[in-house]
Amino acid sequence: MDPLYIEETDDWLGNPTSLETCRHQLRMYENEFETLTLKLDRALENIEGLVRDNDALTQERNSLRAKLQYAEGGLLSERRRFADVEHNRNHLFNENQRLLREIRDRDEEE
Repeated sequence: MDPLYIEETDDWLGNPTSLETCRHQLRMYENEFETLTLKLDRALENIEGLVRDNDALTQERNSLRAKLQYAEGGLLSERRRFADVEHNRNHLFNENQRLLREIRDRDEEE
């Protein structure tokens, strides 16, 4: 090599040619593409799993909602029944008090 051309490094040992540099860059891109493809596949599997979990949770929520509505209906009918019992109790208590007053008034008159 001519000492006047020290900036021209094309013939140095270990210096890659343009073709070798392009091939190396291509291999790096291919490796990165494979890595990203694997990550994408895993992400898609995770998304599919999350969708399945969401579907299962939605179905469970709907089932529990139906059970809750059924229980609330039963509770409402029990509240009505208790209100009827309370009304009857109040009516009978008042009737009992009225009868006791009548008996007491009758006893006082005699």
